[in-house]
Amino acid sequence: MWLIKKISWIECFSGCCRKNRPKLNSPIGLLSLSSLVNNKRALFFFKDYFKDFYREQPWKVQKKILWTLALVETLEQIPTIYFKHLEGTDGLYEIRVSVGSNIFRIFCFFDKNNLVVIGNGFQKKTQKTPLEQLERASKIKKEYYEKQESDKS
Repeated sequence: MWLIKKISWIECFSGCCRKNRPKLNSPIGLLSLSSLVNNKRALFFFKDYFKDFYREQPWKVQKKILWTLALVETLEQIPTIYFKHLEGTDGLYEIRVSVGSNIFRIFCFFDKNNLVVIGNGFQKKTQKTPLEQLERASKIKKEYYEKQESDKS
């Protein structure tokens, strides 16, 4: 059985200084946002792809990532500045995060209508999305659906 790993972005803002910042895998001690708002989507963090990327980021970037994920989870229509379908792909989307002049992308896709499966992330350094990152996201998507099928058996 899979456990859904959910990040409470509200937890992110609870620490008042860098040494008290919450860890991604820490227990959630605050009221979950989902109890305050009618979420439009659920987020599922498949394996550790996102977690590994997230942990490498500075605190300021982590805050902005969690804020952007909260938009994806709660807004009826997400502005394309934050969430965009990748043309020429089989259902891949990118969550778009900007912090100063740094640009980050987190690949995701939909499963069962309102479940957003979060995959890998990276810092974008060129105008075009690197092909190896797109290929990795496609492999993660394929791996996810293969796991779903094997769990049914």
